[in-house]
Amino acid sequence: MATELLFRDDAYLKTATAQVIAAQDGAVELDQTIFYPQGGGQPGDIGWIVRAGGERIPVIDTRKGDAPGTVRHLLNPGELPQPGEPVSLELDWPRRYAVMRLHTALHVMSCVVVAPVTGGNIAPDKARLDFDIDMALLDAAKIEQETNALIARGVATETVWITDEELDARPELVKTMSVQPPRGAGRVRLLKIPGIDLQPCGGTHVKNIAEIGGIRVTRIRNEGKRNKRVEIVLL
Repeated sequence: MATELLFRDDAYLKTATAQVIAAQDGAVELDQTIFYPQGGGQPGDIGWIVRAGGERIPVIDTRKGDAPGTVRHLLNPGELPQPGEPVSLELDWPRRYAVMRLHTALHVMSCVVVAPVTGGNIAPDKARLDFDIDMALLDAAKIEQETNALIARGVATETVWITDEELDARPELVKTMSVQPPRGAGRVRLLKIPGIDLQPCGGTHVKNIAEIGGIRVTRIRNEGKRNKRVEIVLL
């Protein structure tokens, strides 16, 4: 049974209710979830599963399940909630919101550094993108200034869905060489920042890029012939 991904429609949900559909190997699967499973450079969410009696069980990571469309919530060792049991979900919201701000910031920065993206990663306190570009073309002060100028526009983000065939007809939308958008479901989710960016992404983002606040480039380094790394933090 696939897990309904509530964060797809509302990334700002902090709590929800769910029912356990499977429990084994220190993890549970739920009929629906607000927890994002690790993927696309974005970390899995953490938080708590709360049982009817009030017991709070820490969710220490969230991963994609073995079956397509399922999500595994990894728990601390101990008694697992059982299939059929109703539970409440509580997200570690400050951590998730920091990730959402940084993730959206990377989308904006990818429009400042115009080059193929060869990799990326997001943590609650920092994020990075790797580019296939000449090292001499990367200037930290310029990247900061131009990224923050775009953020200051305060543009609202939008979710757009297109078919697999439409994406095939517009290969320029896929900037990331290391992570290809998921196909096979018939449609692909895109993040649109009107006038700034449009690209496939299944992660969580802020409603308005003004929420990012601003970024600072902390380091630019050479990670190989086709990998020049730009690391950022939030201001």
